[in-house]
Amino acid sequence: MPHPSLGVIVIIALALVFDFLNGMHDAANSIATVVSTRVLSPRFAVAWAAFFNFIAAFFFGVHVATTVGKGLVDPSVMNNQLLFSALVGASLWNWLTIVVGIPVSSSHSLIGGMVGAGIAKAGTGCLIAKSLVTTTSFMILSPPIGMLFAFSSMVAVMWIFRRQSPGRVNAFFKIGQLCSSAVLSLAHGSNDSQKTMGIIAVLLYTNGLIGATFHVPWIVIISCYAVMGLGTLAGGWKVVHTMGNKVTKLKPQGGFCAETGGGLCILLCSHFGIPVSTTHVVTGSIVGVGATQRLSAVRWGVAGRIVWAWVLTIPCAGLTAALTFYLIKLIRG
Repeated sequence: MPHPSLGVIVIIALALVFDFLNGMHDAANSIATVVSTRVLSPRFAVAWAAFFNFIAAFFFGVHVATTVGKGLVDPSVMNNQLLFSALVGASLWNWLTIVVGIPVSSSHSLIGGMVGAGIAKAGTGCLIAKSLVTTTSFMILSPPIGMLFAFSSMVAVMWIFRRQSPGRVNAFFKIGQLCSSAVLSLAHGSNDSQKTMGIIAVLLYTNGLIGATFHVPWIVIISCYAVMGLGTLAGGWKVVHTMGNKVTKLKPQGGFCAETGGGLCILLCSHFGIPVSTTHVVTGSIVGVGATQRLSAVRWGVAGRIVWAWVLTIPCAGLTAALTFYLIKLIRG
C-alpha cells in the first residue's frame, strides 16, 4: 500500500479531532438523563458511556460510514482540499457550540461542512440528491420519532407500575437506567463514530491508499471508535446541564424511557445507513417524557432555542467550510 502524504496525515488528524469533539459534545446525549436523575455521578457516567461508545465497533456494520463517504457528494469531485474544508467548518461550529453550551448536532455540522465545501468546489451538481433528501428528512423526522418512542414507553411504564409505591419504582428504574444508558451509548457509537470513518475512508480512497474499491479499513473503524470514546470521557458539562436539567425535570423512570426511546430510534436509523443526530433524537425523547406529565412540564423556551440552533447548524457549518475552501484556493493561487 502506498504511503500517505503529509496532507493526508493532516486531514486524518483533523478528522480525529472532529471525532473527539463529537464525543465530547455528545457525551451530554448519553449521560444527561442518567446524571440528572442521580443514578450515576458525572465522572462515572462518562466512563460508562465511553466504554459502550467504543464496544459498538464490534456489533454494527459501516452502513452510515458508506453513506457519508460516498452518498452525499459525488466521490469523483472529492479531493484533499474539499475534505479539509468540510472538517474545518464542522469542527469550528462544534467547538463554538460546546463553549456556549448549545446541544447542536455534530452530525449535521459534518453534513453541512461536506455540502458547503462540495458546492464551493463543483457547484450544486456534485450533490447526491437522494441521500441528501433522506438525511434532511430525518433531521425533521428523527426528533418526533424519538419523542413518540419515549412518550409511548413512559405511558406504558406509568400504567404497568401504577399500583407500586414511588420509592419502589424509583429503585427499580435506577437499575434500569444503567441498561438504558448503555443502549443509548451503543446507539450513539453505532451512528456518530461512523461519520468520521466515512470521511477518512473516502480520503484514503481518493488518494489511492485502499485500492480500487471503496471500503472502511478495520484500523479506521477501531481508531474512530476509540477517539470518540476518549472525547466522551472528556465530557461537555455545559451541554449536559442544558440537556439534563433545563428541558424538563426527570425521574429515573423518565430517564429510562428517554434513553430507551432515543436509543431504539438511533439503532433503527443506523441499520438503514441513515446518519441522524443523537442530539436531536435525545432532545425529542426528553420532551416526549416531559409531555406525559403535562405540556407545561417542558420548558418550551429552552427547547425553542435548541431548535433554532439545529436550523442554523447546516448553513453555518456549510458557509464556514465554503469560506475555508475559497481561502485555501486563494492562498494556493
